[in-house]
Parts: sequence; C-alpha cells; structure tokens
Amino acid sequence: MIAELRDIRKHYNKALSARQVPVLDGISLSIGENESIAVTGPSGSGKTTLLNILGTLDMPDSGKVILNGKNVLELKEDELAGLRNRFIGFVFQLHYLLPQLSLVENVMLPLLPLKDKAAYRQGYERALVLIERTGLKDLINQKPSGLSVGECQRAAVVRALVNRPRLLLADEPTGSLDAETAARLGELLSELRKEEHISLVVVTHSPQLAGMMDKVYRLGSGKLLPIDKT
Repeated sequence: MIAELRDIRKHYNKALSARQVPVLDGISLSIGENESIAVTGPSGSGKTTLLNILGTLDMPDSGKVILNGKNVLELKEDELAGLRNRFIGFVFQLHYLLPQLSLVENVMLPLLPLKDKAAYRQGYERALVLIERTGLKDLINQKPSGLSVGECQRAAVVRALVNRPRLLLADEPTGSLDAETAARLGELLSELRKEEHISLVVVTHSPQLAGMMDKVYRLGSGKLLPIDKT
C-alpha cells in the first residue's frame, strides 16, 4: 500500500456549544500503487477533512496515517514537510496561482526548496513537458489574469505533478468549472494518473468524475462506505 488510514477519528466543537461533533468516526482506507479513488458525499460530511488528514495538512484526534510506510504522526515537523513536498501533490477547487507570477513560475513553486541546480534544471524540463502535455505551451508566460479558469486549473495540476509525487490528492478539482471544461479536466486527471503511474484520491460531487476512478466511496455520518460501480 502506498498510503493507509487506520481507524481515523476527528471531532469538531459545535459553534456556541461545548459539544463535540464527530466528523470522521473510525474510518479506515487503503490506497494501492497506481490506484484511483473517489470520495463522494453531501456537503459538510467531512470529505475535505479526510483529504487534509491524508495529505498531512490536518491531524486526526486518534488513529494512524501511514504514508510510504511511515506513521506521519510520529514524524518531526521538518520530516513531515519534506515527506509532504516529495510524496504528495495537491489540487484544490480553487487554483491558488499567484497573480504576480507567470504560468511557468507558478508551476515551478514546489521546486524552490531544491538546492541542487541539476535537480532544479531537471524539474524545469519536466515542467515544460507537462505544460505542453496539458495544452498550455502557448500560455507559458501568461499571468493568471490572462488565463481562463480551466487553464488555471490545468496549470494547478501541472504544479501538483512537477515534483513527481506518488500520491495526488484533488479536492473538488472540477467544482468551479462549467460542465464541458470539468469533463475535459476529469479526463486529463485520469490520463495523467495512468501516464505518471501515481495514485489518485479525488473528493468530488461529480458522478461523472467519480465514475472515472477505480473505486468510489461515500462519506456520511462519519462513516466511509464503498459504492458498487457495477
């Protein structure tokens, strides 16, 4: 397994109350090599919380998060940051491109911690290949203000892949797009996942995008249940 959640529990304090509300109630999930998984469910069910815990952006109240054979809850902050940067790529509903930077400069941001010039150069060459693969070659020097929402989201996908992650996490990646653009981005994610030989976990409300994944789960009332695709 490339990643695993074991008996994850997470609670939040209810507003204006001392009562704790369970969001994730004993959830376990295993993610295999080159496997794609969709997590569906109603708004507020904890899908983003689940993804953030898997991506080490949040920590559970109890349970284990295993990434690349390591229990992330036992890592120091610098070790955790290094694992997150090397092992995981993130795509969010909003692209979060920096407005003052060009497309290629935004894509290169995950490579800034690299001190090895040769490694940085290799990363730059990889970025150019991915930019061309995603149809953005002619827009390489454009700033986000000169790009469509779909083009910005494709750039965000390239940024997530530039460090050669083994696990790609996508939180409603098509949520801000029209139906046609969303379908194209979903197909692109599915194709790139296979080409790059990486695992993909996507949180989505879109039945079309969920249907492109190997497995589909539904999160509700704190429980994660598999959905039969047949």
